[in-house]
Amino acid sequence: MQNRDLSADHLRRATARLSALDALYEARRWADVVRESQEVVELALKGLLRAHGVEPPRIHDVADVLLAEQAFDGAEDLTPSDFYKEPDAVSAHDGARFVVTTVRPFVR
Repeated sequence: MQNRDLSADHLRRATARLSALDALYEARRWADVVRESQEVVELALKGLLRAHGVEPPRIHDVADVLLAEQAFDGAEDLTPSDFYKEPDAVSAHDGARFVVTTVRPFVR
């Protein structure tokens, strides 16, 4: 059984998070922009898959868009706030906005 409203809900949530990206960017929180961008892309792509009757995998990285898990938690030799810089945030932010804009016409 497929919840037809779920695909639209995913896209609405992805769109709302674009505002959060703007706030994080203004605060110069580059690692958080990268992390939230991954969330936006994940929601938008899962919405697209669901809109076309495809059950998305139960993993975060449905499009292999970001090398993401270190953006969330870091590692012993990597602190996200030290690793990610403004160019990384710009790329992630722009990519997330592009994915949402591209997916929007295909999700109802």
